[in-house]
Formats: sequence, structure tokens, C-alpha cells
Amino acid sequence: MATDKVAETVIVGSYVEMETEGKANDMKTRFSKFLWHGGSVYDAWFSCASNQVAQVLLTLPYSFSQLGMLSGICFQLFYGLLGSWTAYLISILYVEYRTRKEREKVDFRNHVIQWFEVLDGLLGKYWRNVGLAFNCTFLLFGSVIQLIACASNIYYINDNLDKRTWTYIFGACCATTVFIPSFHNYRIWSFLGLIMTTYTAWYLTIASLLHGQVEGVKHSGPTKMVLYFTGATNILYTFGGHAVTVEIMHAMWKPQKFKAIYLLATLYVLTLTLPSGAAVYWAFGDMLLDHSNAFALLPRSSSRDMAVILMLIHQFITFGFACTPLYFVWEKAIGMHGCKSLCKRAAARLPVVIPIWFLAIIFPFFGPINSTVGSLLVSFTVYIIPALAHMFTFKSSAARENAVEQPPKYMGRWVGTFVINTFVVVWVLIVGFGFGGWASVTNFVHQIDTFGLFTKCYQCPPSTLPPPLPLVNATAAPPPLRHPHNHTHTP
Repeated sequence: MATDKVAETVIVGSYVEMETEGKANDMKTRFSKFLWHGGSVYDAWFSCASNQVAQVLLTLPYSFSQLGMLSGICFQLFYGLLGSWTAYLISILYVEYRTRKEREKVDFRNHVIQWFEVLDGLLGKYWRNVGLAFNCTFLLFGSVIQLIACASNIYYINDNLDKRTWTYIFGACCATTVFIPSFHNYRIWSFLGLIMTTYTAWYLTIASLLHGQVEGVKHSGPTKMVLYFTGATNILYTFGGHAVTVEIMHAMWKPQKFKAIYLLATLYVLTLTLPSGAAVYWAFGDMLLDHSNAFALLPRSSSRDMAVILMLIHQFITFGFACTPLYFVWEKAIGMHGCKSLCKRAAARLPVVIPIWFLAIIFPFFGPINSTVGSLLVSFTVYIIPALAHMFTFKSSAARENAVEQPPKYMGRWVGTFVINTFVVVWVLIVGFGFGGWASVTNFVHQIDTFGLFTKCYQCPPSTLPPPLPLVNATAAPPPLRHPHNHTHTP
């Protein structure tokens, strides 16, 4: 307990100063800060919950069709718990790093700490480079997925344009996130984002139950190993949204209070993902295997259109969540991170959006891309690396004795923590990366073979318009008469 008090004293120092320095002097400033500048425990909870369940909410019924009902529910509970554990480890490592640096009188008020810097400070440059590579690649493709989801969703209320064109449009819209300075400024957006996903989840649940089961519905999953592990890695991806944990913690006034926030956010998210995924799968069954977006099977209505619009806004918010850490990395690389001009920083951030835009056009495979990113990137970024980093940081008895945060007694202290970490590494390496990587890459390659790269409209229904009639040229000679039984095609 004494150690906890010391940690609080050391860590809170700068944050209290920041809070005091920013105190409002008039009503307008207070109102602006109420909407714009967050750093409380509640802000962190809204950020975690809102960021965790975004477009993946629409692909979970697809995962249920691959896994079957029982496995779908079990994997959600299991990976939700696993994700909460590794988010806890990341928070412990952040607190350890922050405390050590502040004891050295390092001031972070004009600097956002990121995960790769935590690894660098605790374990050295090799860990930093590995963490930076995985984290940036995951966040890059996480942003790509949000952009793909925007195009996929809007198509269900306006199919006058194909999905590729919608990707161009939403790429330009999402580029405006360069003007959001940091995670402090997502207060109102996180709150609204969670309301939007809550509405969408319960719309999916209620609409599916009211619709009832389609005629001849089949629930044959799991049928193939490839589909089974593809579905499992999509759920691994779902509860692996804590790649931005360090940035969210750094935006808190008292980051040492983060420890249980991700678990509480996950518990709420489960109340959205379990009913909606199960209800849509119950209603449509195996039809979902060919429809990775749940909106595709529900009949058009004002409620569905509202859900689509709310998800579009939320995906814009989640794009900002995934892209903001990339903006920070880029700012640090070009020496603009300390710049106080918002316009200059926004202009400097724009090159980050261009590769995201391009990749979303190349790989528009909404659904399968989630599983691929989950197995190849999420498995290492937010499961394996944090567990290994925690074990290596506290492998010596001196490090364990001087640790700012001691493991809880009910988890078995250090022995229990090391056992859990070892299990996480082995499980995710074999099941998530091994089997999941094989299955998701196989499925992803199948999508490329079926639809091709740069496909114009992925999983769009075939056009029902009749082929255009040939134009008759009045000046041309009439076609030759054919015998009624002659079916030979004349070029």
C-alpha cells in the first residue's frame, strides 16, 4: 500500500499542474473544456468502450456463422478477458516507465508518451523497434478497416455510387481528423460514439428478432477449419483495440487509475456484441457466410438507415482514434511534435492519410481483412509483446521488489502473473497467429482470387438492370433475314 501511495505522489505531479493551469476563467471557456478537454476516469472509459466496438460489431454475426453459436459466445468471453489482462499489463508498464522518468525530473507536459517509448525506456532499442513496427502497422490497417467500413455501410442506403467511389469520398472526410490535437480532445466524440454503437447493436438485435428466421435457415457452423479460425481471429481483433492504451492513459489526469477501466469497458461491450451477434446469426444462419456486413441482410427501414448513419459517424471517430497515434509518431519523426500551431501540425499530418486511403482502395474486403489483421498484427501488438515485455521488465528480483505496482494477491502475485503471461503468449502464438494466420490469409487470398485487387464494389449484389438495347442506325441497311430455326451466332 505504501508503494501505491508513492506511485500516486510521483505520477500525479505533472497532471495536477496541467489541470490547474487549464482552469476556466469564464463560462465560454468552461463550456468549451466540458465538451473538448477530457482527462477523467469516465473519459478514459468512454474512449476504451467506444474504440473497442466499432465496425467490428457488423462483422461479428459473420464470425458466428463461421464458428457456430456456442464457439462464438465462448470466444468473445475468452478474448474479452484476455484483452483486459494485456491492457492491464500495458497500464502497469506505462506507470512504471512514467514513474522512473519523473524521478529523473523529465517533464511530459508537451510530449505524448507512446507504447514504443515505454518499451524503449524499460527494455531498450530492440524492443522499441519491434513494438513500433507492429503498433504502427496495426494502427495503419486499423484506419484502413474503418475507411472500408464507411464505404461498405453507406452503400446500403445509397447505391448510386459504387463502394470504391464512396471510399474516395470518406477518405477525404476522415482526413479532417488531422485537426484533432490529442486524445484529450475526444471527450464529446467518445461519449457520442458509444451511444451510436449502443443504438446499432440493439437495432441489430431487435430487428433480427422481429424479422424472425428466414425460410429454411441453417446453422451448420463450424464446417471448415479455415472458416473456424478465421472467425476466431476476428474476435481476437475485436478485443484487441487497446493498441492506443498508452495514449489514452497519457490523456488522463491520474493515469494510475486506469487499471480496471479496460475490463469495465469490455464488460459493457459484451452486452452489445453478444446479443447482436447471436440474434443476427439466429435469424439468418449460413446466409451470413456470403454477407460479412450484417446490414446487408436486414430489410431497409428508417431504423436501419439511422443505424447506418450513426455507424458512419462512429467510424469517423474510430478512424481518428486509430490514426492519432500515427500522427504523433510522424510528428516526432519530422520534428513537429512540439509545435504549438494547430494548423502547421495538421498540415504536417496529412501525408499519413494518403497510404491509408490507397490501401483501402486496394483491399476493400470488409470482414476478411479484420481476421487477417487480427492474426498477423493484433496477436503480437496487444497480446504477445505486452505479456513478454512485462515478464522481461520484472524478471530480476530487484525489479520486482522496486516495482511501482505489485501484482494483486488474488492473481497469485508474481508467480501467478508469470504463469498467466506465459499462457497468453503460448495460446495467442499457436492459436491466434499460427492457426488464425493460416486460416485468415487463406481466406484473404481467396477474396483476392474471387474479386481481385482494386475491386470496384466488393460483395455488391449483381445488377438487375436489363442489358441496353442496340442502337438502330436509320441509314444502315436492314439486317439479313434469318431462318427461325437457325441459332448460329453471327458476329
